[in-house]
Amino acid sequence: MRPVLACLILAATLTACASSPSVYAPAGDGDRGYTDTRIEQDRFRVRFEAGADMGFDEAENMALRRAAEITLENDGDWFLVTSHDVDGNDRNPVGVSTGVSISSGSRGYSSRGVGVGLHFDGDAGEKSVSIEILVRSGPLPQDPHAYDARDVLANLTRS
Repeated sequence: MRPVLACLILAATLTACASSPSVYAPAGDGDRGYTDTRIEQDRFRVRFEAGADMGFDEAENMALRRAAEITLENDGDWFLVTSHDVDGNDRNPVGVSTGVSISSGSRGYSSRGVGVGLHFDGDAGEKSVSIEILVRSGPLPQDPHAYDARDVLANLTRS
């Protein structure tokens, strides 16, 4: 029983070390967070990378939040999402499997066994949301892909 307990403790430790939390901050080299690129004078690509601790909806909200900040930094009032791409999965990074076996052989020999298996999926739970936006000024149009930058920030930065 001690080897099984040791394996479970090791698995929990490795998982804790491997999975840093998703935070709203600029992404470093290979880190989670946001990146943005100016494509044209008024067009930007915003990407938010998240881990298993964040759902797709929350990751999308973080990309919209960054888009709103970019809009205001560029003297815009609203932005239009012209493309939207989501990639990744919601799988659990650690899986546990169990098995029981009973066998009998010749001459009355029999055996029983219990097995516990752990597997680690390094890409599990990783997700990214990428949007392309146009920064605009003036009245907000009646378009479901148009967002008021100030409203987005007011709603997505509440604690």
